[in-house]
Amino acid sequence: MSLKNSTRDAFAAFMCDETALDVLRSVVVDMGWAPEKCHRGGLRNAIQSLSITASPNILMVDLSESGDPLNDINALAEVCEPGTVVIAVGQVNDVRLYRDLVASGIQDYLLKPLNPGQIRDAMVQAQTIFAAPKSHDPMGARKHISMAVVGTRGGVGASTLATSLAWLFSTEHKLPTALLDLDVHFGTGALTLDLEPGRGLTDAIDNPSRIDGLFIERAMIRANDNLAILSAEAPINSPLMTDGSAFVQLEEEFRQAFEMTVIDMPRNMLINFPHLLADVNVVVLATELTLSGARDAIRLLSWLKSNAAHARPIIVANKVQAGANEISKADFEASIERKINFMVPYDIKGASNAAKLGQTFVAANRASKAGGLLRDIAHAVIGSVDDDGSTTADAGVDTRKASLLGKFDLKKMLAKPKAKAKANA
Repeated sequence: MSLKNSTRDAFAAFMCDETALDVLRSVVVDMGWAPEKCHRGGLRNAIQSLSITASPNILMVDLSESGDPLNDINALAEVCEPGTVVIAVGQVNDVRLYRDLVASGIQDYLLKPLNPGQIRDAMVQAQTIFAAPKSHDPMGARKHISMAVVGTRGGVGASTLATSLAWLFSTEHKLPTALLDLDVHFGTGALTLDLEPGRGLTDAIDNPSRIDGLFIERAMIRANDNLAILSAEAPINSPLMTDGSAFVQLEEEFRQAFEMTVIDMPRNMLINFPHLLADVNVVVLATELTLSGARDAIRLLSWLKSNAAHARPIIVANKVQAGANEISKADFEASIERKINFMVPYDIKGASNAAKLGQTFVAANRASKAGGLLRDIAHAVIGSVDDDGSTTADAGVDTRKASLLGKFDLKKMLAKPKAKAKANA
């Protein structure tokens, strides 16, 4: 225990009325704590007091006079020490509010009028939580896999892949998973999972110094027991103003708190913040079988080779339609000089069904061929990383004779547009 932690009070409370304080004080005395740590005043008073003093191990706050409990709880998080166990008290009997408060990071929500047994049970549980080993304990370090999903073009289904893979990792593989949607203005990660994105990601960008384990716990939106998402719907009149340090800090905290990180990474973020791939193990490159897809696959693969050679690329051709693709599989592979690892068929009915249900594609279409291939991709990602965190060798280079499209040599067409113009002249 650190010196700072050793000076913290075991308990403090901030309650709005004397009736609740009287009931609380009797339990606090029985627990062996000082009754004078039960203060008059609710959540706002708690925030003001804890902004100048260390927060206790266990904190009880009254939300009865709060007009916006969720926003006020987030403000409380800014002044609390990491590890503080928060118990909220209120008079609104609303299951949705309870769930939202628990998702924001509080331990429990007790309804007024309070009774001694209810308070005592909550206190004992809080003591157990506070004393439990923290998940970020370096002595209990686990293998962590970090992957990014990047689309060669807009609309190729990179976000569909990212959300489906995150869902698979969290449910079928039982891995604590973080999904980071870096499309700050138009991201669909939360929308796909039928969730409100919250302000977590924009708060992180605005205040990178606030990012720590407690911030992650409170800011991320819980999709299921093993999946948490951080995304945003920032106003489109607010340009992205960041040096990318917040994203790097988030990735570091994810490595401490989760076993799997899935980053839905738009191409512009890749270009502007190449350091985001410094610790990424696998890059799933999503594309369609089109001329523009082949061109940008070549460019992105070249970029990855120069800037993230440690990351294994997995090429996924998405929305594949038999006999209706702009470029054949063989021509595409010859152009990028690699094999396509997975061919996911186009399933418009499955996509529509997922949207109607508010579920990821793979959750809504478990028995479909596309769903089966997404499971194969998830297995490939996990199998790409050894226990020491290094990626396995990728025999993705294709040495077959170039096909018709390959004879056009897209690389030369891209690298020497002026020479091409002269030749045509």
